[in-house]
Amino acid sequence: MGQLFESVVMAVKAIFQNKTRAFLTMLGIIIGILSVSLMGTAISGIDQVFEKSIESMGQDVLYVEKFPWFMMNDDWWEYRNRPNIEEEYAQQILDRSSTIAFASPSSSRRADVKYGTQAVEAVEINGTTWQEAFITSVKLESGRFFSELEDRYGTRVAVIGYDIKKNLFPDEDPLGNYIMINGNKFRVIGVIAEQGKFLGLMSMDNIVTVPLKAMKSVFGRLRRISISVRPKEGYTVDQAKEELTFIMRGLRKLKPREADNFAINQQEAFRQQFSNIRFAISAVGLGITALSLIVGGIGIMNIMFVSVRERTKEIGIRKAVGAKKSIILFQFLSEAIIISLIGGIIGILITVALVGVVQKFFVAQLSFSLVLISLSVAVLTGIISGIVPANQAARLNPIDAIRYE
Repeated sequence: MGQLFESVVMAVKAIFQNKTRAFLTMLGIIIGILSVSLMGTAISGIDQVFEKSIESMGQDVLYVEKFPWFMMNDDWWEYRNRPNIEEEYAQQILDRSSTIAFASPSSSRRADVKYGTQAVEAVEINGTTWQEAFITSVKLESGRFFSELEDRYGTRVAVIGYDIKKNLFPDEDPLGNYIMINGNKFRVIGVIAEQGKFLGLMSMDNIVTVPLKAMKSVFGRLRRISISVRPKEGYTVDQAKEELTFIMRGLRKLKPREADNFAINQQEAFRQQFSNIRFAISAVGLGITALSLIVGGIGIMNIMFVSVRERTKEIGIRKAVGAKKSIILFQFLSEAIIISLIGGIIGILITVALVGVVQKFFVAQLSFSLVLISLSVAVLTGIISGIVPANQAARLNPIDAIRYE
C-alpha cells in the first residue's frame, strides 16, 4: 500500500515539475469535458423548457385544424387549398360523439391593448368559448374564466396573461378594470398565472382571452378557426381521435377513398419533432466531444511516452532496488489519470461559470450526475491513453534501463 501511495506522489510531482507541458496536454481533455458537460446541460435545459411548454397544450387534447403542425414546404400548397374549419363543427362534433366531452372553437388575432395611458403592442387576442377552461391546463392566478352565459351573449369580458397584468397594472389589481382592445372596452375578470415562453422563444403570457362572439363583434369575420377537443373520462386520446376523424370526414362529406382535408394535431407531434432535434443536438455534441477526447487522449499518450523515455534510468534504478512491474505500471498510469482528471475538473469549473451566464437568458441546469459522468469519462480517457506507455515502462529491463542515456 505504501508503494502505491509513493507512486501516486511521484506521479503528482512529475506533473507539477512540467506544469506548462501538463497543461497543454490537458487542453484536449478540457475541451472534451467542456463539450460533454455543456451538451448535457443544454439538453437538460431544453427538456425542462419543452415539458413546461407542452403542458399548456394538454396531454389528452386534440386540435382540429386546417394545417398540420409540421409539414414539408412542398405540401403547403396542397394544405392551403383545403376548406377552412367552421365554428359550427364544434357543436356538431359534440352532438355526434360518444367519446368527446368538450369541443371548443377558437381563433386569434394580434392587436394593441390599452389601459389609461399604458399600452402593450401586438398582443395575441384569443377568442374561444367557456369550454376552453375545461380543455387546457392553463391555471388562473386570480379571478375566473368567463361563464357559459357570458360566452353565449358575447359579453365583453377578458382573461389577461401575466405580461399584460405586469405592463398595464403594475401597481393595482386588474380585476374589474376595463382594457381597450381595438377601441372597445373589455372588463378584466381573470388573470392567467405566469407560463413563461413556449420552447424558450415565444411568450405565452402576452395574451388576452375573450369570448369568441365578443371577438367577432370587434374584429368581424374570423380568418382561421381551430377546434380544441378533450375526451370523456374512461376514453383514450386514440379512441377519441379515431371517432373524431370519422365525424370530421362526415362533416366534410368525404368519400371513402378521398384523403382527409383537415388535420387532427396533438401533443405527440411536438414530442416526435423534439425527439429528432434532441437526437441531432446529441449527435453533434457527442461528435465534438469524441473528437476532442481522442485528440486529448493522443496528447496524453504522446507525453507519457516522452515521460517514460526521460525517466528510463529512474525506472531502471527503482526496479533494481525491488520495485515490481505492477508498481511501475501503476505510477505511470496514475500520472495519465491525474492529468485527465485535472483537465476534467477544469472543464467542469468552466462549465459551471458558463451555465451561470446562460441561466440569465435560458433554462440551464448542471446536475450532479452529469458532473460524475464527465469526470468518469475523463478518468476513462486517462486509463486508455496511459495504459500502453505505462505497460512499456513496467516491461523495461532494469539493466538496459540503468545504462540508458
